[in-house]
Amino acid sequence: MRVFLVACTLLLPAPAMAADDASACAEGITMIRDSLALNPPEAALPKLKKALRVAEREQKEGELDECLEAVAEARKVLGR
Repeated sequence: MRVFLVACTLLLPAPAMAADDASACAEGITMIRDSLALNPPEAALPKLKKALRVAEREQKEGELDECLEAVAEARKVLGR
């Protein structure tokens, strides 16, 4: 019984974290799109376009950690 309670306790935060990751992924994609709309420097364009492509693909596949990695790459390019 004790093992069951510990397992339940460890698994409870997972849905909340997944929802947070999904929200952060979607917000990151919007941030990248907005940045591209503002005509960033030429050197940043290919990196931002790649980050957007990867983030959108990973979002569709449900790989939110990889989406967040792509968003983090875009933030680095933008200096945020």
